[in-house]
Amino acid sequence: MLKPPALGFGLGLRSITTRRSSPIGPPSTGSKSLTENYLVPGGKPLHYLTRIRERYPLAMHGVSMSIGSTAPLDREYLRQVKALAARVEPAWISDHLWLDRGGGTQHA
Repeated sequence: MLKPPALGFGLGLRSITTRRSSPIGPPSTGSKSLTENYLVPGGKPLHYLTRIRERYPLAMHGVSMSIGSTAPLDREYLRQVKALAARVEPAWISDHLWLDRGGGTQHA
């Protein structure tokens, strides 16, 4: 079984922490980004994420993948995640797996 690389302790990136951390450097050995916050190409959030990733390891963590649904797999979401991963080259990628019981309602 493959073991993900140890990233040390990290910091969950939010818009306020990326703005404050990027110019002075994150106070950690790694960071975790919420994937969905960076799926739109361009803009300040992606700029800050790219700058942080240039200096520190990064883990991408999403909260939108639904493989426990009767709906088809969201291939557009996966395409966007793949493009973001190619851009920032994270150490690893994870996502919540949730059940959609219809109408877009999420259930853990």
